[in-house]
This record gives sequence, C-alpha cells and structure tokens, in this order.
Amino acid sequence: MRILLDTSVLIDVLRLRNRRRELLLELVQTGHTLGTSAINVAELYAGMRPWEEQHTDDLVATLDCYELSKTTGRIAGTLKGQWAKKGRTLALTDTIIAAIALEHRCALMTDNRKDFPMPELDLYPLK
Repeated sequence: MRILLDTSVLIDVLRLRNRRRELLLELVQTGHTLGTSAINVAELYAGMRPWEEQHTDDLVATLDCYELSKTTGRIAGTLKGQWAKKGRTLALTDTIIAAIALEHRCALMTDNRKDFPMPELDLYPLK
C-alpha cells in the first residue's frame, strides 16, 4: 500500500511523538511505500525549528514526493467546489493533498481527519 503522510504525522516523527517513527518503520518493514506531497514539505519547512533542519532533510529524503499536476489541480478544485456547495469551506491546501492521495491511489495518514471529509479518500487508521 502507498501511504501519503500529512504534515501532522511528519511533525510527530520529527518530534518523537505518538510513536509515529516506530509506526512508519513497521510499515516500511512490511512492504508499504511512504510518501508525502510538495505541499506537506513546504508546511514542514515553514514550521521547522532551527535545530530540526538536518533531521527534516533526512526524513524528507526517505520519502517519495508527489508533485502537483494538472490532474491534481482539477481534482482539488472540484473537491473544494463540491464541498463549498454543501456549505463546508475546505482549505485549498487540504483539497490539494486529498487530490494527490486520490490521483496516486494512496491512503492518507493524518491526525486531522476533519479536514478530509471526502468519502472517496482512504484515510489510514491511526490510534
């Protein structure tokens, strides 16, 4: 299974929270592929503490990184518009992350499930 890691999970790994590092190691050992998006990388570096730079570089280097494409933009815009019609405003960054997960058939691992209400999106179950 391909798993797209949201920023909340990456921060937990860097800051040794919630046993996320151990979870990701177990997933890799059992054959899963871990990745993230260019959006998540940008969010990670934007909130990085000065002493976390080397660990952040090392973590990002181990992950597949999915970039934006025309298809991603189309899916993200459609999702944002559909949810707006339902009266729910979603952040464009979140709809882009969801679109990348959908486009690349990844489960999304996030602590912020409320930001990703799309039923077609496979959310990796976290404890």
